[in-house]
Amino acid sequence: MADGSDTTLTVEQTAEQAPNGLVSGIKSFAAGHGGAKAVIEYVGKRGARIVLVGEDGAWADQFADDTVVARQACAKAGVTVENAWERELMDQMRPSNDLWRSMARRTMAR
Repeated sequence: MADGSDTTLTVEQTAEQAPNGLVSGIKSFAAGHGGAKAVIEYVGKRGARIVLVGEDGAWADQFADDTVVARQACAKAGVTVENAWERELMDQMRPSNDLWRSMARRTMAR
């Protein structure tokens, strides 16, 4: 390296803005369930899954193009993003009866 050639590599994130439909969907879920928390999961080429857990135990998910867009959408909607699946958050979730029935119909492959 030559003298005085100190350079810093910077990466600019040119992620697209969070779509309004995604933000409004998160807002409406949170409003309908007394508030919500979110966990963002990277799902490869598909993008990112936003799992929303309401204060009443109901849960739903949304999909975003990537994790940056997912975090932007949650921030715009005023929903706290958890870093991981903590025990307290999982204990708060209450699966619906329809989900239990659908899981009961599934058989395990041997």
